[in-house]
Amino acid sequence: MNDIFDNAYKALEFAQKEGADEVEIYCIKGRSISIDIHRDVIDLAKESLISGIGIRAIVKGAVGFSSTNDVLRIKEASELAVKSARVRGSDPEWSGLPVKKKLPKVKGIFDKKIADIQIESCIDFTTELINGAKSIRNIVPTSGHFACGNSTKLILNSNGVETQEEDTIVQASIDAITRDLPLSTASEFDMSRKLDMDFYKIGERASSLALRSQNGISTQTRDCTVLLEPMAIADLLENTIVTSVNADNIQKGRSSLIGKMDTSIASDQLSIIDDGIFSGGLGTSSCDEEGTPSQTTPIIKNGILSSFIYDCYAAGKEKRESTGNAIRGSYTSTPSIGIRNLIIEHPSSDIIAETSDGVIVNTVIGAHTANPISGDFSVEARNSFEIKNGQIASPIKSLMISGNIFELLKNIDGIGKDIRKVGNVITPTVRVGKMKVVGN
Repeated sequence: MNDIFDNAYKALEFAQKEGADEVEIYCIKGRSISIDIHRDVIDLAKESLISGIGIRAIVKGAVGFSSTNDVLRIKEASELAVKSARVRGSDPEWSGLPVKKKLPKVKGIFDKKIADIQIESCIDFTTELINGAKSIRNIVPTSGHFACGNSTKLILNSNGVETQEEDTIVQASIDAITRDLPLSTASEFDMSRKLDMDFYKIGERASSLALRSQNGISTQTRDCTVLLEPMAIADLLENTIVTSVNADNIQKGRSSLIGKMDTSIASDQLSIIDDGIFSGGLGTSSCDEEGTPSQTTPIIKNGILSSFIYDCYAAGKEKRESTGNAIRGSYTSTPSIGIRNLIIEHPSSDIIAETSDGVIVNTVIGAHTANPISGDFSVEARNSFEIKNGQIASPIKSLMISGNIFELLKNIDGIGKDIRKVGNVITPTVRVGKMKVVGN
């Protein structure tokens, strides 16, 4: 009985015998392979195994937590979770762990090819990544990373929740720089649940962008049309909107969206949806990470703020149902609220051809410095280009963009057809009709 999953059921019994009113067991086991790239050489390749258990015990509304990766210490960890709950004092706002409910079926989150992959194949894929970057003249890769893995999660609780699910993931990234002055850099990445990525193309795209970004020109400071490519808009949204619609932040007064439910906060053609059952999504599973069934939650619908995102605790405070947005960093942490798959929707068109004058931004640096309450941001735009008469023109040497995320949402007047998954955000290029750009 050395398997961590077999001992998960024992942990539930240990905590109940110790006097817990409710108990939750979060258990994970899996395997990962990671490879680092230094310049154009594979620097380090390693295979890792993960196995661990997290135990939440509730005593009179107080939550205690403990975790371990040692099956011989599960009884000790269970007892410690109960003891830590007892010393914390009762929480009158605790409403209980999730109860057993029927879970939706989800697709596209497991690929046997990844689960069975050997490190030699991973080295071959990483070599393709490097070769793709080297295929563009006068460009050299500077660093990169390949990783893949599979994991199986087991969630149990004393209210009858019992769910087990296996998933896989593969990701690759690379940075490239020009050999000649003036130096220009770029990066590219991709992530997927399936082994369906073209690693050579990822490297090639990074180097091609670095080459196209060379010999940048100065641009004027002005208000103009700005096209934010998927990586740029995803970075801004994750550091602003995602924080603002977190129900915990709403309840603690840390969001400017307090009191704005059912009001217009964005363009009337824009919808933002959080979808835990999206096929092949990186945040997709049959339930969230405390056992609540996954669902589709319209956060903004045709410009109207329609929902915040909740875990079980935040939902209980308002006597409503969780939206299935409990996430965890690992078995060593308790759940918090986060997005599953954030999907941007708007009527699409050829937004570059429709733009007579503006700029297009590939990535931004500094989105984490955005004010999560007001939504104000000022970021450096990287790998940016002017748009002239419906075509991408000269690269821009130096550019900052600044504004407010809620004004940005209202000024979105188009999206492209280049939909891609940027982590847990699924978005095409977004066109903002008016935005402040600060030139050199």
